[in-house]
Amino acid sequence: MFSTVLVANRGEIACRVMTTLRRLGIRSVAVHTGADADARHVREADVAVSLGEGPAGYLDPDAVVAAAVASGAEAVHPGYGFLSENPALARACEAAGIVFVGPPVAAIETMADKVAAKRLVAQHEVPVLPGTLDALLPDDALVAAADDVGFPLLVKPVAGGGGKGMVVVRSAGELPDALASARRVATSAFGDDGLLLERLVDTPRHVEVQVLADSAGTVVHLGERECTLQRRHQKIVEEAPSPALDDVARDRMGRAACEVARSVGYVGVGTVEFLVPAGAPEAFSFIEMNTRLQVEHPVTEMVTGHDLVEAQLRVAAGEKLWFAQDDVHLTGHAIEARIYAESPARDFLPSVGDVLVLDDAGVAAGPSAMPLRLDAGVAAGDAVSGHFDPMIAKAVAHGADRDEALARLDGLLSRLTVLGVETNTGFLRDLLADPDVRAGRLDTGLVDRLTARPAGTDDAGGTVGAGGAGQVAAALLAGLPAPSDGGVPDPWAADGWRLNAGAAPRRIGLRGPDGTVADLELAGARDGATLVPDDGDPVDAALRPAGGPAHRWLLTTAGRTRPVSALRVIAGDTDTVWVAVDGRTSAWTVLDRAARASLRRAERVAGAAPDGGTAVGPLELRAKMPGTVTATHPAGPVDAGAAVVVVEAMKMEHPLTAPAAGTLRVLVRPGDQVRLDQVVAVVEREGAS
Repeated sequence: MFSTVLVANRGEIACRVMTTLRRLGIRSVAVHTGADADARHVREADVAVSLGEGPAGYLDPDAVVAAAVASGAEAVHPGYGFLSENPALARACEAAGIVFVGPPVAAIETMADKVAAKRLVAQHEVPVLPGTLDALLPDDALVAAADDVGFPLLVKPVAGGGGKGMVVVRSAGELPDALASARRVATSAFGDDGLLLERLVDTPRHVEVQVLADSAGTVVHLGERECTLQRRHQKIVEEAPSPALDDVARDRMGRAACEVARSVGYVGVGTVEFLVPAGAPEAFSFIEMNTRLQVEHPVTEMVTGHDLVEAQLRVAAGEKLWFAQDDVHLTGHAIEARIYAESPARDFLPSVGDVLVLDDAGVAAGPSAMPLRLDAGVAAGDAVSGHFDPMIAKAVAHGADRDEALARLDGLLSRLTVLGVETNTGFLRDLLADPDVRAGRLDTGLVDRLTARPAGTDDAGGTVGAGGAGQVAAALLAGLPAPSDGGVPDPWAADGWRLNAGAAPRRIGLRGPDGTVADLELAGARDGATLVPDDGDPVDAALRPAGGPAHRWLLTTAGRTRPVSALRVIAGDTDTVWVAVDGRTSAWTVLDRAARASLRRAERVAGAAPDGGTAVGPLELRAKMPGTVTATHPAGPVDAGAAVVVVEAMKMEHPLTAPAAGTLRVLVRPGDQVRLDQVVAVVEREGAS
């Protein structure tokens, strides 16, 4: 076994690999760029080496291998993403006499080319979907081939994975723009703009099989994972085993996956992905093979008992497989949910900032953690930037059956607290509670249908507006004085005191995570207050310290008390209260009188004319997240709904569209860095005064 291993990655997966390295007594080497020199994976390593200032350092094979040589590493573990499926890193390792913890170069190259992979596996009688089989087709040739493939279809980058660059196209008219967008993303994410077209199955399930092979040619599979719950082609919830497969279908799919691995002389851990019609799981088709460890590997570890990182290391060190296919047994059920730094209330746009609190509810990380597991890549004090993927953690639960695993995972998500960046934990709880999800009736469009439904009410035992308990806690923390020690009020606190009259209620404005503004009147102190929203009924509430860390509080509304986490952060002219209730994190901006008046003026300018005629004033388009401008619409006439500025953040493109027809002025250029809420374009509406 190796004595020193360099982990050529960052974040959650780097920390995960180091967990196994520590258990095996192997010295770990981290790499980092200037953007994350103080990141968690750097702190957890035995030694760390810089790859330079820019985030592109993680994509430089020569820099990674130079770091391995300088640190005395005998092997390089690539994790997932970045260079994990780039043959250049495997070649560079080989040239330097360092072991690459992954498959041979030929296997990476063949499976990285989705066209070549489909050709190869079809020759081995593995079923594939109809589509183009030429990686170098230009746009006009792809347009010409689309009719033969059939609509709806999927545009996919030839290189890479993770759903990046994939675009659903339902008509010929949509195809040119889809090809342009997919090529931009593919070039940015993978350095290869090659595209292919593939027939889209409208209601499929996504099932993948974990394989493990040694250098002697022995291949086994460790069961399958259901990865159907996806948003924008990105997996968010995975489980093992699949509720769609019986033992016969599982055996057939497992054998097909092993045949795919044998076809390329595979060595190490890999995943073979299949598309499965929701109503006919036996009619599966090969999609692709991921020649690396998968994000969702913990669910396989939980049901098989095998540490897949250890398996990678042992096979890379030359060991033969120490168990046979008949020795693989699946025990119970495991489900994983990916925790992303994103705002569900703003169409899941990335959320960036400093992690103020990460309360893991006492759950451990790594393959020895049972029945709950939390693998995180950040801790309190760490920064979440727009340079990297938005996933910050993975919550995993095991149960004797699927129902128990679901219940345990929901409980973990309800206790997990992240303040400082918004996360999708509340949305994940809603998803796990969906009747179709609980019944195992899954297809890849289910999440999109769920997000399209009207938002449900937040029963906080005394809701105020749409904000529920989060809004109540934010208002009490920001708008009312706290009682001083001994119960004697501070005489200088802003409490609305008036001579010879009752206390005047204070007014406070809160802008919620979805951008809507609520005006409230507050009277009393935090430990006993009355809140009155505009056009709403009074609510009695109290917020008291719960003991322990400063972010822990007890919130009482309508006679019901519940724990919440809340922090107020004042930075410059920004006043924000972060609140987490039952795993749902929200950020509330406190608006003073001047800010509220400014918003009212902006609303009047953007609204209709006083006589109900043509709207007045220009419309400003503001960046919804920090990022890099990748494309802009030419200045001049513009139609309503046209994409006028495209911002890339966390390897995804986010178009800003014209809210009305008119004359466009663009204030940014491709390559510019924009900040949250920066004005990037202005539309002068047709006929506006």
